[in-house]
Amino acid sequence: FDNTNTESNSLPFSPVQLDVHTNEDIYKLLEYGFSARSTGQTNLNEHSSRSHSIFQLHLYGRHVMSGEERKGLLNLVDLAGSERIATSGVSGDRLNETKHINKSLSCFRDVITALVNKDLHIPYRNSKLTYTLRDSFGGNSKTLVFVNVSPYLKDL
Repeated sequence: FDNTNTESNSLPFSPVQLDVHTNEDIYKLLEYGFSARSTGQTNLNEHSSRSHSIFQLHLYGRHVMSGEERKGLLNLVDLAGSERIATSGVSGDRLNETKHINKSLSCFRDVITALVNKDLHIPYRNSKLTYTLRDSFGGNSKTLVFVNVSPYLKDL
């Protein structure tokens, strides 16, 4: 496991890209990602996610007998939840984080809406989140989404 292997790409930010070969490498990588995660306290949540987390697993395989090669991409994404500024009680840096989180979630919604409406233009480039996940939204991809929604009427 070596977290110095970064490769240039077309993303608007520089993610860490690593080769892993053992289960131990995978666990170290997950620990590294978890340690980089930003959390903070708000009125709504003592350990509120202050950032989205995206774990991309690029899979490559070759059939031993035929030599046929396959590749795939698995995105594991944990989105920070949207917050109402008035009820979360955030200020300063937490306020800026909340604005960025809410903006990226709005962009995420805009992409989904454009895809459902079969619009000619899909606004993937409106946020780092949607640009990073652009390959997972259409074409030959499969997407499964789990959503945690507040059960309280006051949160509607």
